[in-house]
Amino acid sequence: MLSLMTFIPLIGMAVILALPKNNPNLVRWTAVVATGIPLILGIILFINFDRANPGIQFTEKVSWIPMFNIEYYMGVDGLSIPMVLLTVLLSFLCIFASWEIEDAVKGYFAMFLFLESGMLGVFCALDFFLFFVFWEVMLLPMYFLIGIWGGKNKVYAAIKFFLYTLFGSVLMLLVMLAMFYYTEPHTFNLLKLAELHPFAGKTISLFSWTLPLDKLFWVGLFIGFAIKVPIWPFHTWLPWAHVEAPTAVSVILAGVLLKMGTYGILRMNFPILPEATRWAADAMAILGVINILYGAFCAMAQKDLKKLVAYSSVSHMGYVLLGMASFTTWGVNGAVLQMFNHGTSTAMLFLLVGVVYDRVHHRWIIKPDGSRGFGGIATVVPVYTGITAIAVFASLGLPGLSGFISEALVFLGSFSRPEFQTYVVIGSLGIVLGAAYLLWMFMRVFLGPLNEEHRSLPDMNLRERLVLLPLCILVIVLGVYPMPVLDLMAPTVQKLLAIFG
Repeated sequence: MLSLMTFIPLIGMAVILALPKNNPNLVRWTAVVATGIPLILGIILFINFDRANPGIQFTEKVSWIPMFNIEYYMGVDGLSIPMVLLTVLLSFLCIFASWEIEDAVKGYFAMFLFLESGMLGVFCALDFFLFFVFWEVMLLPMYFLIGIWGGKNKVYAAIKFFLYTLFGSVLMLLVMLAMFYYTEPHTFNLLKLAELHPFAGKTISLFSWTLPLDKLFWVGLFIGFAIKVPIWPFHTWLPWAHVEAPTAVSVILAGVLLKMGTYGILRMNFPILPEATRWAADAMAILGVINILYGAFCAMAQKDLKKLVAYSSVSHMGYVLLGMASFTTWGVNGAVLQMFNHGTSTAMLFLLVGVVYDRVHHRWIIKPDGSRGFGGIATVVPVYTGITAIAVFASLGLPGLSGFISEALVFLGSFSRPEFQTYVVIGSLGIVLGAAYLLWMFMRVFLGPLNEEHRSLPDMNLRERLVLLPLCILVIVLGVYPMPVLDLMAPTVQKLLAIFG
């Protein structure tokens, strides 16, 4: 089932490339089918997933390159299945969000399906070599999706994204090869590496320095994953990529790609290098708090809607890092739940920014000349205003919506560690700052006297409403009753934390 989910989009890409380019609707509907089948398989996966089993399920294991012990090894557990479900849902919705793409339609949808295959492969791969292949596969389509279909600075944004991510990939490649070399018997199997802990107590000599192997590996992997999250100070590619990317690509970037960094830390750093992870816990918590506050302050300074949402993602991923660093059941469950919830609420915000941009062709809250970009549009687009209000309040953590419960679990878990209580107190300021910049934005765009430029602004059409409806339902349902997602992850998180006692 996992192979079908992963490679059906790739088959869809091949079909699209064979279709005539003078029939764009056929291309679009082919993309719908190629993302719809993985969504149906994801629902079947969700229904049949054994919530009491903390181990790997739906495994597929075949020898791939025997002389190097490289395997095609796929499987999901409580850490990966929420991300798989998020990926298939957002990919399906983003095809409809991309319906207005008119330039090189075949190329756009082919690249998008290629990207979905890479993302699903990352979350399902249990062999480090296979994981790295899928990780690198994602780079190419994302580079072209930003660089060809992006805004006026698209080439700069695409190159910056590519170079930052490639730098992280080089570090990951070096660690992967060294792990293979220092393990007896040599293996890329992530479960075996987690079982053996083969690097504890070993050292390596580099540039006349003797360094502990596990800590060196940990730092290399962490930087590679931190660039993807992104964690300060590796974050500078993100606002450019978000602002220049097409709407659907921004949704995937914030909703899925950012989560790959924190997922990689949980999948590799935690179980394979537990002592180094314990050693780095305070640094992770401090970086998490910096992300929370830095991202929030940057968001407060933005006059562009899309940049504001982009920097809010930097802030919200800080909560994930803080919860992970706590090593508590509440904290890590909250972190994984925040990964899922942030994926839905931020996807809503980016889709909503795209809706208004398609109509007025600007995203200014306040224009460069100091005049109002919007103002008072709630009176002319009530449906759009209502859905935006749900997304905004979910993002700022209003009780009853999904953002609240995940942030509350992160703070509960982190505060239960006495040495983290200062971090929690400082990090909690991010909630106030988040409310400030989101409500400031909402007030400037939707409330007050109507900007006469937008008196004839049309409200959301049926397609746009149907794209946002599933995300609205998820944000509300998981805010009231988060157990459908928490039940998936809790046993695996408990098993992971058992390594740390």
